[in-house]
Amino acid sequence: MAGAVLVTGGTGGIGSALVRHLSAEGWAVSFTWRSDGAAAEALADETGAEAIRLDLADRAAVAACAEALAERDASFAALVHNAGATHDALAATLDIERAAEVMQVNLFAFMALVKGVVRGMTAARRGRIVAIGALAAARGTVGNGAYAASKSALEAYVRTLAVEVGRRGVTANVVAPGWIDTAMAGDAASGLAKAIPAQRLGTAAEVAAAVGFLLRDGAAYVNGTTLTVDGGLGIALAASK
Repeated sequence: MAGAVLVTGGTGGIGSALVRHLSAEGWAVSFTWRSDGAAAEALADETGAEAIRLDLADRAAVAACAEALAERDASFAALVHNAGATHDALAATLDIERAAEVMQVNLFAFMALVKGVVRGMTAARRGRIVAIGALAAARGTVGNGAYAASKSALEAYVRTLAVEVGRRGVTANVVAPGWIDTAMAGDAASGLAKAIPAQRLGTAAEVAAAVGFLLRDGAAYVNGTTLTVDGGLGIALAASK
């Protein structure tokens, strides 16, 4: 189904894996980046992708980008929302302004970008929308309230979106990674592996491959679901209760 695809947060561990994987599969990739201009330029040179500077925490900038996307001559065939923000704090110390920024980046920016591309997709009667969720959306973790709430809301929005666009040949799904071996895992990586049935952390390439599958023609009947890529961690946690 390859065509033009927009990937948000393209310079991070999972984001750069997405850009590389989708470019290799023949997609014309555009990706957003916020602060690492050198990484964005290097990735664009490596893959031939288009780098777009965009701070997803800036609501006005996101709205302007969405409007520009809607006015493009050639519509996007796919949107992958990978960019994310977090704010770890107990309920008693939660900074509401920072929590609101998490919601803006993880959910509201995605909703705005969907608005920018979805009409072109439905008019063409083809399209794929994938949001990167998180295992945290379905599991309670101390201090993770803002992030988990944003990812839970993301899943709920995608389910509704799937119902709205499905009749027009467009699908909307979530890929929810567990612990992935990126910089975000940090020094805890070695200890985390023991709790995972697969006995290792996942790779960014494995997450990208899952997204790549959902963008293919063969995934046209997969709609409104969450594909968990966690090595079995989620089911292991559920079984231990």
